[in-house]
Amino acid sequence: MLTIRSEQSADVAAVFEVHRAAFGTDAEARLVDRLRGAGNARVSQVAELGEKIVGHVLFSPVSLVTPTATHSGLGLAPVAVLPAYQRRGIGSALIREGLAECRRQNCPFVVVLGHPAYYPRFGFTRASARGIGNEYEADDAFMVLELQPGALPPGGGLVKYGAEFAEFA
Repeated sequence: MLTIRSEQSADVAAVFEVHRAAFGTDAEARLVDRLRGAGNARVSQVAELGEKIVGHVLFSPVSLVTPTATHSGLGLAPVAVLPAYQRRGIGSALIREGLAECRRQNCPFVVVLGHPAYYPRFGFTRASARGIGNEYEADDAFMVLELQPGALPPGGGLVKYGAEFAEFA
């Protein structure tokens, strides 16, 4: 049976391996370690089958900068499932539960830089349609989900990720 739960300190090595195996490199795993070490793993969920961790999702702080204010939200990145367990709905379950936890923490909005055909199923829409850009100049792949009505400024702005992402850009 699949269980989605908050990451615990005993899960660190397994989470590293999930990302390394899913992406074929340790870059995302090192990013997770850096975000966690900086205290920026605001929502970190694991998917567990039996006693085995098979997936992980992380949400970390982002800033939406406008000419007059800075708004805080969260960015979904990264999400990974062990290759042998992919295409079974585990990633979707992680994202749904992660977003539910973001709502419980009163997060106003979440952004994601990901596949434009995948993330709309969770309610994400193209951020540029709301006038929201990002440091990476991505368009179709950069999406936003407003969790609190009116949280996004009407004029849009520029989303900036945490410094931990700069090394991996």
